[in-house]
Amino acid sequence: MVSFEEHSARDARLVILRGLNDQTDGRMNEALLTQLLLTFGHNRSREYVRTQLNKLKELDAVTIVQAGTVMIASITRAGIDHVERRSIIEGIARPSPEE
Repeated sequence: MVSFEEHSARDARLVILRGLNDQTDGRMNEALLTQLLLTFGHNRSREYVRTQLNKLKELDAVTIVQAGTVMIASITRAGIDHVERRSIIEGIARPSPEE
């Protein structure tokens, strides 16, 4: 059984991937991602966002570059395939079907 905290983290990772996928260039910085998560009910710190970005990198769903002290995430093909329901990445909530 997955704990509530892990369930919440998996949902946050999906929100991040969807946000990145919605961008023309597939990229966003950690400050914008923090605001995006807040929009979806995840009132979390920037450090939490960094932790989730690092987990997504471990899962090969994003790449990360540093711009000074700011992390910038880019969605990978694997991340896109997860968001678009072509494959599943364990550790990220499964997207629901489009309505």
